[in-house]
Amino acid sequence: MKKAGKFTFTFLLVIAGAFVAVWAYSTFFDKTDVITIKEEQAVKYAALPADGESVLPDLTFAAENSIHAVVHIATQSVRGGGWSSGNPFFDEFFGLRRNQQPQLAQGFGSGVILSDDGLIVTNNHVIENAQNILVILNDKREFEARLVGSDPSTDIALLKIEAENMPYLTYGNPDELRLGEWVLAVGNPFNLTSTVTAGIVSALGRNLRINEDQYSIEAFIQTDAAVNPGNSGGALVNQQGKLIGINTAIASRTGSYTGYSFAVPVSIVRKVVTDLKEFGEVQRALLGVTIGDVDAKIAEELKLEKVEGVYVGSATENGAAKEAGIKKGDVIINVGSDKVMNMAELQEKVSQYRPGDDVKIIVIRNGEKKQFTVTLRNRHGDTQIVRDNITVLGAEFETINKNDKKNLDIENGIKIKNLKKGKLKDAGIKEGFIITNVNKKPIYEVNDLKREIGNARGGILVEGVYSNGELAYFVFGVE
Repeated sequence: MKKAGKFTFTFLLVIAGAFVAVWAYSTFFDKTDVITIKEEQAVKYAALPADGESVLPDLTFAAENSIHAVVHIATQSVRGGGWSSGNPFFDEFFGLRRNQQPQLAQGFGSGVILSDDGLIVTNNHVIENAQNILVILNDKREFEARLVGSDPSTDIALLKIEAENMPYLTYGNPDELRLGEWVLAVGNPFNLTSTVTAGIVSALGRNLRINEDQYSIEAFIQTDAAVNPGNSGGALVNQQGKLIGINTAIASRTGSYTGYSFAVPVSIVRKVVTDLKEFGEVQRALLGVTIGDVDAKIAEELKLEKVEGVYVGSATENGAAKEAGIKKGDVIINVGSDKVMNMAELQEKVSQYRPGDDVKIIVIRNGEKKQFTVTLRNRHGDTQIVRDNITVLGAEFETINKNDKKNLDIENGIKIKNLKKGKLKDAGIKEGFIITNVNKKPIYEVNDLKREIGNARGGILVEGVYSNGELAYFVFGVE
């Protein structure tokens, strides 16, 4: 009996131990539920970076496609130098001074190659007043560049290097650009080699009022891609590696990137580049109106359904808009087939046309839509294409070299290398003459001459020197 009782007790202990073991295993070692959870988590993780995939777009193609077409631009300019004839009366007449210490200024920025033969677009402020422009490719090759033309009103300039088989970017479609779209800023910040940063399109049609030119056009693309000093003139590209803008400005209190950057849209860039190549200057088409953005107060007064469009404050007498029938109080809502929400968008759309082009303008007047066909005009009030204003001078020019500067004791000037029939020849100027000043303003490059001729009213005073050191001045009129 004792053995039987002992056996029974032992058996019960074994059974109890088995239950304890099963409970312990199920509690501490059985992972069935955890595996199920893992399987559920695996489904959730499928779209996350942990599994090798990304919610971000793949920008590698765009970066690799654009980096070789973006160049570094280094410039040199001299300001503050003076020269004297040695004759006090002559110096006083022309306002010449000796012993003004010249200052050598160096600058840098970026540019974008647009053709296989070396056309390069950049910002006007990158190369403005530069005597020497050096272009450095991503493969370290260096080229001297010449200025084809520039447009201060859009801050765009066009350069040319003598090269072949260059990598270049093609234009993207500006109408397809959307808010929130991923973009890349490619440039040379802080004098570094090509650098790529990414961001999204934060806003379109921004007007910062930073350009003081009378005919300035600002309709910037705003992004949060990092842009720093040296990026100016670089490329803003889309995910396909197409050029959609030229990086131009940053919003900053420190001079460095703090969250916002701005680019000239390709719609403006393309028009400016085409005009500079074909005409030497931009063909600016004007509506002939003073305008303002529609705000809530104006919308209420005019009983507009939406707070959008561009309010016409006045229509210039004999201007394109007035001749077509547009008048004060109208609200412009369409240019062609494109809707316009504000002044920046209106300026951008009109800037794509040339003088003489017909464009349909839709306005709201007294609560009704009206359509007008406007024949756009140039700044002179007619429909003619404006030719390069120095063609009337009848000359070709070249920059002076170091020997000219040293031998003649001058710091600036452009030399007449080929003289034909025109204003200069009629005034008695001969080939080889170096123009140093026009209307008391120093001339460093052909663009300076263009600007002063364009700004002149009535007469032009040209000062300069011949290669033998003979000083001379000439006066002639302009139309």
